[in-house]
Amino acid sequence: MTATVNTPRSKNADETAAPLDFERSLAELEAIVEKLEQGELSLEESLKHFERGVQLTRACQTALKDAEQKVEVLLRKSGSPEQFDTAPFEAEDTEED
Repeated sequence: MTATVNTPRSKNADETAAPLDFERSLAELEAIVEKLEQGELSLEESLKHFERGVQLTRACQTALKDAEQKVEVLLRKSGSPEQFDTAPFEAEDTEED
């Protein structure tokens, strides 16, 4: 049995860890989608992967929403938020069929 030591993390450490966690979550989500699309998993394994995918999707959405809020705060602090308009991101459909 290993002992876990809880040490306080600085705000800086949390801020630098967030993008890395987002990137890792996104990469894991992409790998899960690929596995599910292959169709070679059992029903039980597919459900476990799907459940994990939902968790990762929610984590990524939260990280993106937090980033959007930080950008808006920074724009407001710059003194000229009226110069910038925010708009929903519309991804291009790059899938090849």
